[in-house]
Amino acid sequence: MKKNKIKNTDLEVTELSFGTSSLGSMPDTYGYEVPEERAQETLKRFFKGPVNLLDTSRNYGMGESELRIGRAIKNNSGWPNNFILSTKLDRDMNTLGFDKDRARKSLEESLNALNLDKVDILFLHDPEHTKDVSEITKKGGSMDELFKIKEEGLCRAVGLAMGKVDMMFPMLKEWDFDVIINHNRFTLLNRQANEMYDYAYEKNISIINAAPYAGGVLAKGTQNFKKITYQDATEEKLAPAKEIEKICHKYNVEMGAAALQFSLNDKRITSTLCGVTSIKSIEKNLEWAEKDISQDFWDEIKNLTYSTNDPEADREYKPG
Repeated sequence: MKKNKIKNTDLEVTELSFGTSSLGSMPDTYGYEVPEERAQETLKRFFKGPVNLLDTSRNYGMGESELRIGRAIKNNSGWPNNFILSTKLDRDMNTLGFDKDRARKSLEESLNALNLDKVDILFLHDPEHTKDVSEITKKGGSMDELFKIKEEGLCRAVGLAMGKVDMMFPMLKEWDFDVIINHNRFTLLNRQANEMYDYAYEKNISIINAAPYAGGVLAKGTQNFKKITYQDATEEKLAPAKEIEKICHKYNVEMGAAALQFSLNDKRITSTLCGVTSIKSIEKNLEWAEKDISQDFWDEIKNLTYSTNDPEADREYKPG
């Protein structure tokens, strides 16, 4: 599988990467639970490759995602060579505070849960959900602490991971990030992040494009999954996805393969991040990444309309 470098580092990540938010069991977000045994089977399969980047966060599943990964690392006798692990500094989930002390504590909690003394990539996560963003952005705030952590050698690259483009884009212009993660804003259904991705690419900031399936509907289909970006969707809201389905049916292309390759084919994107919750989901993503899709198919897809609005503007956010 093709690998791409993370800016200003010797880190090479595969063009497909796997996320573990749902692996921490977050039923309020995803609508289902993931038992411990299944999570461990999934992680054991991940360690066999070919994908080499695994992403998690301090607050996924209220810490359960990192704990499960930590147990898997222990069972594997350590983190595999040439594999890349990213996690995220997170706010206090009770107070929503996110000052520099909280950032440092978040890292300490992550390393303890993961059974590691450092990570490859460290992101500052979801500033849009904090009580006071100035705790992050002020001099001596948690953003400065993120870069200090890199200077201390506790990570090899630093980045920003969040959703809201109108908050994220200005931050990219203010700090020298190595890499970013944005989710649900560059898919077959939505292109809100397009201009921001242009900027990041021009500035040599590596881009990890997360959630290419718009929360699941582009993988599972509109008959089986009536949600878009974690929100219940009416037939009217599902209509754009149904138009994609029609073209997929015409060319005998699985919609999941189309959604994934739409991101993989974009030269600006360093890696496309897909959530996995089972061995089956790993195998399916690998299969979709390799499917042959004709240019005629893509030509028709290009003619479809898409949204440039915030896809989560009306979402009732439930943490953890």
